[in-house]
Amino acid sequence: MPVLAVIGAGGVLGSLARHGAASLQPAADGGWPWAILVVNVSGCLLIGVLMAVLLDLTAPHRLLRPFLGIGVLGGFTTFSTYAVDTQRLLAEARYAAAVTYVLVTPVLALLAVWFGTAATRALRGRRRA
Repeated sequence: MPVLAVIGAGGVLGSLARHGAASLQPAADGGWPWAILVVNVSGCLLIGVLMAVLLDLTAPHRLLRPFLGIGVLGGFTTFSTYAVDTQRLLAEARYAAAVTYVLVTPVLALLAVWFGTAATRALRGRRRA
């Protein structure tokens, strides 16, 4: 039960943060869904950072990864809005934009996870030296 509770609490915080970020730059009719792209890529960057830090800790608290990784960052990033934004672009007959969005989002997200992990490990390695 404690794991489910921290995931739920983290999910609330992450979802509220995503809503706030999306409210700052809503996708206008005919516009590109920049806010959700930035949310998904930055969330993936933070997941890379988090995993690099947690893997270096000798004994992280057992609820830290579920709270931050699954809850906060899982609630912050959003595949469902990515899918809805893609559907909206298709409904507007903006096929090139839809295909670009479908391809660019996962590529940038995976690069962000890799970069977050690599940069965090490099910075932590320098601090130890």
